[in-house]
Amino acid sequence: MSFVVIIPARYHSTRLPAKALCDIGGKSMIQRVWEQASKSAAERVVIATDDERIAFAVSQFGGECQMTRADHVSGTDRLQEVASLLGLSKDKIIVNVQGDEPLIPPVVIDQVAHNLQTQPQSGVATLCEPIENRQDFLDPNVVKVVPDIHQSALLFSRAPIPWPREAAPREHNNKWLTGLAARHIGLYAYRVSTLDLFVTWPVCELEKTESLEQLRFMYHGVKIHIQPAQQKVPGGVDTENDLKVVRALFQ
Repeated sequence: MSFVVIIPARYHSTRLPAKALCDIGGKSMIQRVWEQASKSAAERVVIATDDERIAFAVSQFGGECQMTRADHVSGTDRLQEVASLLGLSKDKIIVNVQGDEPLIPPVVIDQVAHNLQTQPQSGVATLCEPIENRQDFLDPNVVKVVPDIHQSALLFSRAPIPWPREAAPREHNNKWLTGLAARHIGLYAYRVSTLDLFVTWPVCELEKTESLEQLRFMYHGVKIHIQPAQQKVPGGVDTENDLKVVRALFQ
C-alpha cells in the first residue's frame, strides 16, 4: 500500500489561536499529530502551512514541511496545491490528517488509505462511528452520514438523519439509532486526480447550506466510500477546554 499523508496546519484559528503550536506535554500539537501519522504505513508525511512560524517549528523536530498560498478557501484546496508542488502522480493516494488531532490512531490512517486503494469506483474514502445517544444525534456540530449497501455515502448532514418517523428522538429509548445513525469522522483519503477536479468546481448550494465541503464531491457524482473506524478516534482540539483535556492525558 502506497500513500502520502498531508497535514494542513494553519496558524490562525478563531476559537483557539496558534493552536498548531500549543504545547502538549513538552511538544507542539503539530509535532504530536506528525508523530502519530509517522507511525502509519505512509511513505511520506508532509505538513502543509502558509505560516513561517509553523514551518520553523516543523524544521526543529525534523518534519517535512511544504509552504502554500494563504488564500485557500478550504484544507482540501491546500492539499491539492501541495500534491501539485510535490509532483505527485494522478493516481497517488493522499490521506488528509487534520492538524489538531494529536491522538489520532495510526491504524485508521492505514484503514482509510487501504479502503480507497481497494475501491476503484470511489474517488474519496472516509470513516464513521455509531451514534449512541440522543444528544449527539440532534447536535448540528456532529455531522451525520448514511451509507448505502455498497458502503457509499448517501448523504452527509448536520441535521439528524435518518429521521425516525415512528420513534421521536425525545424518547429515552435509543434502540432505533443502532445501525442507522452514524457520526462522520473527518479523516479522508483522496486520489490526486479527484483533488484536481475538486478545485475546478465552484462551491455548490448544498455544500454552502450545510457548510460541508464533502458535499461538493457528491454533487458532482463522486462516490465517497464510508466504513466504521477500526478504532475509536478521539475528537480534535477546537477549544481551550479540549486542549486542557488532551494535556491532562499526556500528563
